[in-house]
Amino acid sequence: MQTGARMGSRYEAKSFCRRIGWEDLDAGYLRQLILLAKKEDLEGAGLAALPSIPGDVTTQALAPGENGQAALMARVALAPSGLQLIPMILEIYGHGCTWNPLGKDGRQVEAEACLGIISGPAAVLLQAERVILNFLQHLSGVATQTAQYVEALGWCKTKLLDTRKTTPGFRVLEKYAVACGGGWNHRIGLFDRIMFKDNHLAQAGEKGINRLAQAVKNARSRRPELLIEIEVDSLDQIPPILKVEPDVILLDNFSDADLVEGQALIGNRACTEASGGITLDRLPSLAGIGLDFISCGALVHQSNWVDMGFDWQS
Repeated sequence: MQTGARMGSRYEAKSFCRRIGWEDLDAGYLRQLILLAKKEDLEGAGLAALPSIPGDVTTQALAPGENGQAALMARVALAPSGLQLIPMILEIYGHGCTWNPLGKDGRQVEAEACLGIISGPAAVLLQAERVILNFLQHLSGVATQTAQYVEALGWCKTKLLDTRKTTPGFRVLEKYAVACGGGWNHRIGLFDRIMFKDNHLAQAGEKGINRLAQAVKNARSRRPELLIEIEVDSLDQIPPILKVEPDVILLDNFSDADLVEGQALIGNRACTEASGGITLDRLPSLAGIGLDFISCGALVHQSNWVDMGFDWQS
């Protein structure tokens, strides 16, 4: 996905951001996450001393032999994310279960909406309930918060991006959840964009801009298909940075007034991304500046789990 502002020369062939779809996720990797969650719950995975007798001791005492059915309910208005994990979880927990989805990832629902019906052996449903809710409540919380931020930014050319501030092991799922909420994904990891941040510039030391220029030249030679982004934290850094011709300049922790000035200094010579101190209340004031991107770690790390229920049906 390219921004509409920079469509000439080197910008045409490079992807600035995208929305991760379910088809982009590695099913084998997701199964490993589910297996780990199952082992935590049934076998005490992570403890130095494992239980002598693993398993769901409550369900074993109840010894349910019949089938059961439960409705996955939204207790509050939310944007669902992760519904397609449910059949994977059920497959790992046992056989004979069915999932009838009534909601769709990214399609917002009102409170008390039924997102789907799960049926099958009662023992399997009872064991899988918490893991299903743990995944869904977290991911739907990210999607719901992202949708609120997207709404606050409003209709403008600026795209709201996520960051690498994610839960270890859950990055692809959390970025997928951001996409479900209407946000955009970039920088999946250290491998897909050349990004010179403040610590890289500090490490350049007294050689400063000359060393950075050489690093940019080396990067373009080695990985011409990748974007080059450089972070600045003051207006006076922008003119010398422009001389090395980055694709994107990240304006970090700038005030609104300095963002306006920085945008004017950069013009069409690079894409602009604002980051740092991005709050829900601030987004409307940023919408009219003309930035290409706003990146916000709070979409993930400040999100709250949303209330969902696993309502047993008699």
